[in-house]
Amino acid sequence: MSKYLIKLDESRCISCKACEVQCQVKNRTPAGVRPGLLVSSGPACLHEKVRTAAAFRPCFHCEKPWCVAACPTRAIVKREEDGLVHVVRDLCVGCRACISACPWRVPQWDETSGKVIKCDLCQDRVTAGLIPACVAGCTTHALSFSRANENVRKVRLLYAKSLLVDKKPG
Repeated sequence: MSKYLIKLDESRCISCKACEVQCQVKNRTPAGVRPGLLVSSGPACLHEKVRTAAAFRPCFHCEKPWCVAACPTRAIVKREEDGLVHVVRDLCVGCRACISACPWRVPQWDETSGKVIKCDLCQDRVTAGLIPACVAGCTTHALSFSRANENVRKVRLLYAKSLLVDKKPG
């Protein structure tokens, strides 16, 4: 598993897809290729309130990535130091084995280059101490980036604070 993760606060997301646009700009991908994908539905009326639903789907940077195992040229690599999985573009021959192997279809075909592209959590930005482009470009700050253990602690703290708010009198 990667040492990092991106979390979506669905209550803040307005499905503007700025995260996708920033990812596409950073990676210079054609219009149909979206390494960081925001899946959204709505708006719909539910219990007399307008609701939307969203889920952000970057690469999960699996513990034992199927895409890495499937690549015959070893073009998909998992970084030892932080678990980030990325494509070495010079080694990719465009066989698309990784696309078939990934249960979430994260690797995508870039027709213009004849190679595969996938979310690498902007490993160049992370190495430089920056946050991924999708997180930086999120207009409502619905996406957050952190170390995996850090995020669990933040979620627990927010939950604890919500319990305190719920128990206040009046």
